[in-house]
Amino acid sequence: MIYEQPRSSHLVWQPAAVSVAQHQERSGHRGAVIWLTGLPGSGKSTVARAAQHQIHLAGYATVLLDGDNLRHGLCADLGFSVADRNENVRRTGEVAKLFLETGVIVFVALVSPIRAAREAVRQRLPAGDFLEVYCRCPIEVCRQRDPKGHYAKAENGSLRQFTGVSSPYEEPLEPNLILDTDTQSVQDSVNCLTRKLCTDLMKEFVL
Repeated sequence: MIYEQPRSSHLVWQPAAVSVAQHQERSGHRGAVIWLTGLPGSGKSTVARAAQHQIHLAGYATVLLDGDNLRHGLCADLGFSVADRNENVRRTGEVAKLFLETGVIVFVALVSPIRAAREAVRQRLPAGDFLEVYCRCPIEVCRQRDPKGHYAKAENGSLRQFTGVSSPYEEPLEPNLILDTDTQSVQDSVNCLTRKLCTDLMKEFVL
């Protein structure tokens, strides 16, 4: 299971003094979680950064949760087994949920290779507040880009458990949005994403 019951029966949930509605009233808009998934090198972080910047300039409260950055702190103790990757997704989802509840638009750029782990995050959030965005890119293009040199290391055996080479990636079955990042420019991808954000999640959202 991705999510388990608390280990102690003595834990009691403490209600917040400020409601979700009050947070949203303060920020002037509702929160949302925009979850970008895809192979390493598919452009998740690049698109997420550009989209966050554009929406921030329009006056909306945003935060970016990038997989590499989270592994420097919150998830520094995790490896790259399937179990650890699922725990990485679970922790990221919980952080995204906290931001969502304070009226923030959360961009998540995370390989998140296992379908069930992504779906578990969706199920933890209010209906309609989670937008799964698949950055679709052929692995051959990702290998050519190889911005961090990881594919080369994975293929020569010096980097184990690397998604797409020695570890699985499960494509979304019904993503809310597909970005073909091998053929679309970054700006085209951002435009598609912000249009989807407007129509599906935030009808009051105006750029």
